[in-house]
Amino acid sequence: MFENLTNKLGGIFDGLRKRGALRKEDIDAALREIRIALLEADVALPVIGTFIEKVCIEATGEKVLRSVSPGQQIVKIVHDTLVQTLGSENSELNLNATPPAVILMTGLQGSGKTTSAGKLAKLLNEKQRKKVLLASLDVYRPAAQEQLDILARQIDAGSLPIVSGEKPLEITKRAIEIGRLEGYDVVILDSAGRLSMDNELMAELAAVRDFAHPIETLLVADALTGQDAVNTAKNFNEKIGITGIILTRVDGDARGGAALSMRSVTGKPIKFLGTGEQLDAIQPFDAGRIAGRILDMGDIVSLVEKATENIEIEDAKRAAEKMMKGKFDLSDFLGQLRQMQKMGGISGLMSMMPGMGKIKGMMQNTNVDDSILKHQEAIILSMTFRERVKPEVLNASRRKRIAAGSGTTVQEVNRLLKQFQNMQTMMKRMNKKGGKGMARGLAGMLGGGAMGEMEEMAKKMESQSGSILGSNPFPLSDKK
Repeated sequence: MFENLTNKLGGIFDGLRKRGALRKEDIDAALREIRIALLEADVALPVIGTFIEKVCIEATGEKVLRSVSPGQQIVKIVHDTLVQTLGSENSELNLNATPPAVILMTGLQGSGKTTSAGKLAKLLNEKQRKKVLLASLDVYRPAAQEQLDILARQIDAGSLPIVSGEKPLEITKRAIEIGRLEGYDVVILDSAGRLSMDNELMAELAAVRDFAHPIETLLVADALTGQDAVNTAKNFNEKIGITGIILTRVDGDARGGAALSMRSVTGKPIKFLGTGEQLDAIQPFDAGRIAGRILDMGDIVSLVEKATENIEIEDAKRAAEKMMKGKFDLSDFLGQLRQMQKMGGISGLMSMMPGMGKIKGMMQNTNVDDSILKHQEAIILSMTFRERVKPEVLNASRRKRIAAGSGTTVQEVNRLLKQFQNMQTMMKRMNKKGGKGMARGLAGMLGGGAMGEMEEMAKKMESQSGSILGSNPFPLSDKK
């Protein structure tokens, strides 16, 4: 998400950083480029106007023009304005109600509403230890109620028994009654969607809302529909009154205009982002973290959270010790590949690391993507135990056998073995040279035509990837 905007803004800010001092003309030119970047990201026009006006007022002040590092000051101003635009207040889910707290899910058909209900129930169950009951009010779409029932069983949540012929309001009354009698903390009502806004849908939702008095009415909107998602949110808010938004399919939206526009247009916060098809692919919305990603500052907090959730600390310690001692074999490498897939793959990890936006683009140009992790896993699984422990025994005939067994080519097997050797080299460089050594080691581990460019990028990372906000969460120097 925001990849196009990140690339555009990165180029603009690189130009500003190269200047020792800024004139008003330089700032005006940069603001014009920022306006174009926001337009290309499909941000709503009124939002762009307000955004540029705020940045202009701050950026043309004497404090910036006379600053020792005016380029950095501009980046900070844009960052802070992005946070204001995205909305940092009231983004947490409100469950402050007498149990069961009722959450009403609304949205158009096809926006991912039912899946989002399941994801939200799983999140509440696992993160907040809430007992959740799921109830489908969709009596129109074939098998909609059965779909939610299957999701409930997958995530170990309660599911309201299906009664044929019941109307949405009757289902609502029964769900709340069972939620109260059986001690549920939260009842999630998954309402029916339509292909477009209509009076029947709104009347049905209004009746459910008036009876259930939901503590949260969440609109599920598809980020890929761009400004249509913004218009849908505006209409639902005017006619039903929403309290927040779940923006789905953000992993497929390179522009991000919907996210930047929704808070300003509706006045309602984005509360969650749907980042994939899996039931755990949902994350609470945080304006500061999103702004950091847009400006290629990274998102170290999310990276640490992902690591905490997906990595076994003791296993990681053992792997690190083996790396340092030079005893790291291909079975250990397989474990690292699987951990990387759990944490979102190569692209997912790099999107959260400061200063990695350009390197990520180079990777795409050399056809390095997350599918390579699955290919490498298949290659290692096709090896014998001895071959994993002692890769040096892998002669030409063995490599040919492994390629046939994994459905890959001998060239891919050779590339994996080369990357394994480079990973060992990378660890040695990390010990000696800190982050700069890591960047160069990463370039070698990935291979491909971008090697030279990535080596050059590594030399620049120390000066460019420190946090603009005064701290350096990803230090790239071995200096104390």
